[in-house]
Amino acid sequence: MNLGNSLFHARKKCGLSQEKVAEKLGVSRQMISKWETNETLPDIYQSKRMAKLYQVSLDDLIAFDVELNEIQEIILKVDEKAEEKIDWTSAWGKKYPVLVQYQKDVNYSDYARRINLMLDELKREYGYGEQDAMLVLKDILYQTWKLRKSKK
Repeated sequence: MNLGNSLFHARKKCGLSQEKVAEKLGVSRQMISKWETNETLPDIYQSKRMAKLYQVSLDDLIAFDVELNEIQEIILKVDEKAEEKIDWTSAWGKKYPVLVQYQKDVNYSDYARRINLMLDELKREYGYGEQDAMLVLKDILYQTWKLRKSKK
């Protein structure tokens, strides 16, 4: 996503018009339009003021990803009862078919036994509850995968 698009989506997310933003920043509405269409770029001072106005960090404003933000908001809104109804394997399996196929090929019970040992170890050593131990283990797995991926 480009900066202009990021500025546009951040402004829209806050429910502000170009006129209102222009008024708050002390510039013309046309200037806001030029920033949002990448005709010109705001200076760092104006960018910082926009970030504050849109209630995001400057880094987040520059890299504003409307899809990512929407996903994060949805995750925060899902309550525990609704979450229990979701079959995450099937949902993610639509994008990653291996998730619905691997159980035929992989020695599931052997991996499950070893994972259970790691979960118990996290609970015992750090006092985590069941869910927190699972989340920590999942994050360790993800961070390890990300590191391996970056080394290739």
